[in-house]
Amino acid sequence: MIAPPERSPERDAAIEALLPNVPFDGWTMRALRAGLRAIGQPEADAELLFPGGAADMVEAYCDLADRRMEEAAAGLDLAAMRLPERVRAVLALRLRQNRGHKEAVRRAVGLLAVPRHAGLAARCTARTVDAVWHAVGDRTADFSWYTKRAILASIYTATVLFWIRDQSEDDAATLAFLDRRLAELGRITRLRRRVAGRFRRRA
Repeated sequence: MIAPPERSPERDAAIEALLPNVPFDGWTMRALRAGLRAIGQPEADAELLFPGGAADMVEAYCDLADRRMEEAAAGLDLAAMRLPERVRAVLALRLRQNRGHKEAVRRAVGLLAVPRHAGLAARCTARTVDAVWHAVGDRTADFSWYTKRAILASIYTATVLFWIRDQSEDDAATLAFLDRRLAELGRITRLRRRVAGRFRRRA
């Protein structure tokens, strides 16, 4: 489990206030100061709240999105669903929660794609994948922990890249894309179970 970034109500409020400005000014101190001004907070707090600048803001935004996804997922009726269906429901929820900030997400993806932010991109993706698995009720700690997270990381990344270009109503095209990727996850899971079963029979 990768440690989360600094969390505080002040940072969460600043990110919320910042988001409407990102489509115009990017993940910048200018956008952050404007957001703080809009909620009646001193603009001088910008550097204190996010001393790491744009990268710090994007990491905080990803972490906030993870927490809100988990909170909302707790209200979904997932118990009767198969694993791929649960994963789909949680990822669909995440897309829906962030639909109003798609341009901010697109700009965040662009920033994370810069080579010097490769480590940050990996951390953000890993935390999100952990949050998804926790939300669907997966608590495994064996070798499959690594394989499942690696597979879901590739599915999630591909889905977000598709989604930021998707103009279909209610993310319909993205969800169809996600369904195809999750079908692959289902096939891999079934194959792993068959292989594990053969090993157990030989033991």
